[in-house]
Amino acid sequence: MITIKFPDGREVQHPANITGMQIATGISQRLGKEAIGILVNGEVWDLARPITKDAEINLLTWEDAEGKKMFWHSSAHLMAEALEALYPGMKFGIGPPIAAGFYYDVDAGENHITPDDLTRIEEKMLELARKDNAYIRTEISKADALKYFTEKNDEYKLDLLKDLEDGQITFYEQGNFTDLCRGPHLPSTGYIKAIKLLSIAGAYWRGDESKKQLTRIYGITYPKQKEMEEYLAMLEEAKKRDHRKIGKDLEIFTFDDQVGSGLPLWMPNGAAMIEELESLAKRTERMAGYQRVRTPHLAKESLYITSGHLPYYADSMFPPMEIDDTKYYLKSMNCPHHHKIFDAVPRSYKELPLRLAEYGTVYRYEKSGELFGLMRVRSLQMNDAHIYCTRAQFEDEFKAVNEMYLKYFNIFGIDKYVMRFSTHNPAKLGKKYVDMPELWAETEDMVRKVLINSSIPYIEVEDEAAFYGPKIDVQVWSAIGREFTLATNQVDFAQPISFNLSFRNENNEPEKPIIIHRAPLGTHERFIGFLIEHYAGDFPLWLAPMQVAVLCVNDKVLAFAEKICKSLNISEIRTSLDTRNEKIGRKIRDAELKKIPYMLIIGEKESGDGMVSLRKHKTGDIGRFTIEELTGKLIDEIKQGTNQ
Repeated sequence: MITIKFPDGREVQHPANITGMQIATGISQRLGKEAIGILVNGEVWDLARPITKDAEINLLTWEDAEGKKMFWHSSAHLMAEALEALYPGMKFGIGPPIAAGFYYDVDAGENHITPDDLTRIEEKMLELARKDNAYIRTEISKADALKYFTEKNDEYKLDLLKDLEDGQITFYEQGNFTDLCRGPHLPSTGYIKAIKLLSIAGAYWRGDESKKQLTRIYGITYPKQKEMEEYLAMLEEAKKRDHRKIGKDLEIFTFDDQVGSGLPLWMPNGAAMIEELESLAKRTERMAGYQRVRTPHLAKESLYITSGHLPYYADSMFPPMEIDDTKYYLKSMNCPHHHKIFDAVPRSYKELPLRLAEYGTVYRYEKSGELFGLMRVRSLQMNDAHIYCTRAQFEDEFKAVNEMYLKYFNIFGIDKYVMRFSTHNPAKLGKKYVDMPELWAETEDMVRKVLINSSIPYIEVEDEAAFYGPKIDVQVWSAIGREFTLATNQVDFAQPISFNLSFRNENNEPEKPIIIHRAPLGTHERFIGFLIEHYAGDFPLWLAPMQVAVLCVNDKVLAFAEKICKSLNISEIRTSLDTRNEKIGRKIRDAELKKIPYMLIIGEKESGDGMVSLRKHKTGDIGRFTIEELTGKLIDEIKQGTNQ
């Protein structure tokens, strides 16, 4: 017999080799139908996999994040089976789940798959799904796996096998399709009821531009058709809110081939938004006791070797430049520079916590196939700060950072969020993570305690920590339900050791600080991309690139209009004057398309009375005001927007 421990702490004796499906159906027939996977000692397993020893378990359904990932991974295999049936001889690269759905990279050979083929592939997938074929896991030796894919002449799977250790290789089979895969998967294809293939793109094998370009097919599946319809409706709304289109229409940012891929150019409207976000962050941080610093855009290789970013982070850094026999790297993170500022003068416990903040520009080498508008770029302006504190101060400091998130959520109308608590994987110490097991255990417990005591919603995910400590990634949902990774809050116990940072404690003895890396507003690039989609370009007054448009009925009132425009700009209300020789209806329509929050209509009557007619975007006329009344009204609305 083995002991199975449930999430509520209950322990039950079961025969060895019991499966997750048997446990689920033993609890209730309903759970037996809803369960699609099982978490066994923190690892996701197939429901059909036997449990051979004592274990802590948690049954997974579609509602769980791990359940969705398993569902979409299985759907990628179903699509591969359909493709192989329709296009014999096709070769397969990788087919992982993604944030919403899945993709598979395929070498179609002489077949040319186009968007017109997607419906045909969907129909084949549905046909195969209805057969309700089981996903069967088989452990296989490396020799047999190599033989299988050699006979299939599949160079992609053979390439993947080179990196796998014998004794840890598994195949998955459903119907007539067999794939190299570690899983896990659904019990059978019949769980997949609704299918939509979304798009086709090109993708270099293993992201290497020197290798062959494959065809990447994206799809999404659901266990119910209604959920699919809701998702597709959201997707249509998301297309209307695409930050790339709105950003271009509203002249917020642009890209240029001569500047380089992934290097955004901020136009005046975008720069105005950046200045507002920086002003908000600086004001918030000043009130929270932060001090501002500035650091250069590059540094010697030795700095990043000391920090540990080399070699851990080398693939995400631009290649070095060599000057006077010394290698320099473009800065891909601010933390080592801030550590040097901390270490520049002797520190006492009386100075802690020390909070150093910077809107620093960093550069990261994202592969060309991964670049996406403002969401994945190579130049980033980061709302960064590092807090140096004692262990006794850690809980208050970490909690204060999380509370800063909540304040920002309120300002931006973010109602749905969750903290994604990322921990390390003990099996990867010394490879992916610094090899300090006791400090990992201690700091992860410290973070977990803060989250529990703060009653902040969070999920815990293994093997996604930073190399130097546990972290929280903040997941938020936009107004239409799209999920974004917005910001981060990280603990660092390693770099105080590698940089030999210390302060004098109460006993006048040297002690290592704990460092908190935090970026509540993430980067300008990702955050403004999120805000464009969140607001669909209809920004609140305080954030709108242009806040007021002054529209003249004719040239006779131009002098009065110029006076009003100047007065509002002096009051730091961003105002433009439309002097075009167009009818007032056209000017109003154009201002509406530019999503300018307020329009001032000025005709001869307004000029004679010394007043303006005020019109609100998407609302219409809201009355006549003197310039003093208008200025006060707008300033009050701007202050209310940022909770000043």
